[in-house]
Amino acid sequence: MEEARIIDTKPISGDAIGTEESLSLRPLSLDDFIGQKLVCENLSVFIGAAKQRGEALDHVLLFGPPGLGKTTLAQIVSHELGVGFRATSGPMISKAGDLAAILTNLERNDVLFIDEIHRLNPAIEEVLYSAMEDFQLDLIIGEGPSARTVKIDLQPFTLVGATTRSGLLTTPLRERFGIPLRLEFYKPEDLEKIVLRGAGILGIDLSRDGANEVARRSRGTPRVAGRLLKRVRDFALMSGGGTVDRAKADGALSRLEVDSMGLDSMDRRYLMCIAQHYGGGPVGAETLSAALSEERDTIEDVIEPYLLQLGFLQRTPRGRMISETGYRHLGLTPKIRAEQFNLLSDNE
Repeated sequence: MEEARIIDTKPISGDAIGTEESLSLRPLSLDDFIGQKLVCENLSVFIGAAKQRGEALDHVLLFGPPGLGKTTLAQIVSHELGVGFRATSGPMISKAGDLAAILTNLERNDVLFIDEIHRLNPAIEEVLYSAMEDFQLDLIIGEGPSARTVKIDLQPFTLVGATTRSGLLTTPLRERFGIPLRLEFYKPEDLEKIVLRGAGILGIDLSRDGANEVARRSRGTPRVAGRLLKRVRDFALMSGGGTVDRAKADGALSRLEVDSMGLDSMDRRYLMCIAQHYGGGPVGAETLSAALSEERDTIEDVIEPYLLQLGFLQRTPRGRMISETGYRHLGLTPKIRAEQFNLLSDNE
């Protein structure tokens, strides 16, 4: 079973999504949205032009790692356009009738948000094509010789699709999005602003250096930053309150086992396994899965992406290897592998 992690970029129960507190942390306009500068600037132009024409905004595809604000941006698009917002996810739409019920209830120029759109059933995608292009639904009613085709006119609408794996989208679906936007990991200075804003909303007396400490350990992800901020608030409250400075933030995050680079115990256990048991690698994913008692999907989708981003891990055709920076972060001396030794000998 997958272990719950405080630094997981996917939503967890502790985030309490939908509560008044969590909703208040979400910005409601592009002006209040911190980070993703180019994405926000382009969206502002497209939204302004659509409003002047009185038309529905072209369909928008938001893609990038989880926790970067795709759902928030979809809600902002609806708010900026002054239209209704309807949200669902790819796995929830199991048959064409489900999609038809959603689309026929949309008002003119409304925004329909589909999260995890790469997980749509292929049969549902086929129905969605004509809805996106012509604002019409082509449905087959009945079966066998008595089956007939029904065409339903729809109100113009904007589909905002979100995915963490754009490569899994079929080409016909991807090409029907006129506005593809990629969200990148946040810079520490942007995350610091997000943490300070969140602290003000949550009523936390947080110093700038305390906010910087939380931001540095947030893995470039606002969702993780918000979660860590709430846990720092808890530790500060139970220790007597007062201003949360760098030392208090460091103490709280250290008790959560989140280190200076945002790695948790699972990340360090993974790296130490390669370093101590397999000489720094290369080692295969199946071997690591057995050694750590973790599913291969968990290793590839949950643990490795951030380690690769930091440059602590290398994926090679022969397997996983720890880089020199990964060794140094663990406080270990990098090992000279056989191929490196041979290369040094040849150069002498």
